Amino acid sequence: MRLKPLFLVPAAAALALGAGVGVAQIEGGGRGVAPVDSSRDYEISGIRVDVAAKDADAARLGGWRVAQRKAWAQLSQRLGGGSRTLPDSTLDSIVSGIVVENEQIGPTRYVARLGVLFDRNRAGAILGISNYVMRSPPMVVIPIVWSGGVATGFEQRTLWQEAWARYRTGASAIDYIRPTGGGPDPLLLNLGQTQRPARGWWRAVLNQYGGSDVLIPTVKLYRQWPGGPVVGVFQARQGPDDRLLSQFSLRVGSVAGVPALLDAGVKRIDEIYQQALRAGLLRSDPGLSYVPPEEVPQDDDEAGETVVTDTPVVPTANVSVQFDTPNVAAVTATEAALRGVPGVSAATTSSLALGGVSVMTVGYVGPPEALKAALEARGWQVFGSGTTIRIRRAPRLLPQELVPDNATAG
Repeated sequence: MRLKPLFLVPAAAALALGAGVGVAQIEGGGRGVAPVDSSRDYEISGIRVDVAAKDADAARLGGWRVAQRKAWAQLSQRLGGGSRTLPDSTLDSIVSGIVVENEQIGPTRYVARLGVLFDRNRAGAILGISNYVMRSPPMVVIPIVWSGGVATGFEQRTLWQEAWARYRTGASAIDYIRPTGGGPDPLLLNLGQTQRPARGWWRAVLNQYGGSDVLIPTVKLYRQWPGGPVVGVFQARQGPDDRLLSQFSLRVGSVAGVPALLDAGVKRIDEIYQQALRAGLLRSDPGLSYVPPEEVPQDDDEAGETVVTDTPVVPTANVSVQFDTPNVAAVTATEAALRGVPGVSAATTSSLALGGVSVMTVGYVGPPEALKAALEARGWQVFGSGTTIRIRRAPRLLPQELVPDNATAG
């Protein structure tokens, strides 16, 4: 059996989330840190297994196999495929990872709570469903945590920032841009910035990250006594005006369960943002759009003078274009597509991230706004403004292999 990648995450426990802004009790486990995950895999979590075998390794591998089967049954039911089963060899080819939430390994027994990640393209092909997910414009995330009366953004690494880095956004309708906290992040993304409503400065900040708007998830942690219960008050905020969309409270029995508390908070805040998007409340602020420079009026004497030149000089703008690169073919195809746009003098990938978002430097003879308009005319979705934009292919209304029926009914 081929071993799968192993991701260590905090032991998430059963959550009893209350309605409204009531306090919900969470029993949490220890703490682990996972890398930032931007994959679009399907995830089924909370699979419990109890397997006995001749030794510990065989019991563990057997437990992972059982988890794959149970997770596939749940995924098939969730996506409308019914209770269909697959052989283990097929499951091995579509499972991209095993998430260990909690495990106990004995000499001949393996007891664990696991999560299973399924490759979206392969699983969707087997179930016969479309893999396209309508997503929001790119949103920069600034997680703010209040602890001990002090607010912290990206000035230092916090448990709240780690919880957002662990969260898998593949199934979410929100296109999150999650900064790593390095470079200029501590200076640009902090509590002071979230309380500064000036649109001009916000435009400059968002252009650095290729975002169209900002999301500000906030949590205030209240410790009842040292080592005792911890209450977290979570708020989903959005926009330069720090607008409050919703809030709720969760409670954990001890300090050891704070990572599980924050993981649960991230999941619920993501649901709030998705509900706001569907309700039309998560709209980009018009003040964050590009503002063309005002024309300076000329005096009559200056207007009467005419300067004749042999060849007009058109400045060349260097535009940073962010684009999705699931594989090498996507890089080559996107470069070729941009080189075919009239006015583009060069298009070279300057930062490559296979499976994520790469950056291409495009030389364009003319203003950046003209390049944005030319890309939109060729079927691209363009986000951002100025010399930093993000592009994505517009969704197809019909699958590529389906030919539209233009015949009239007779």
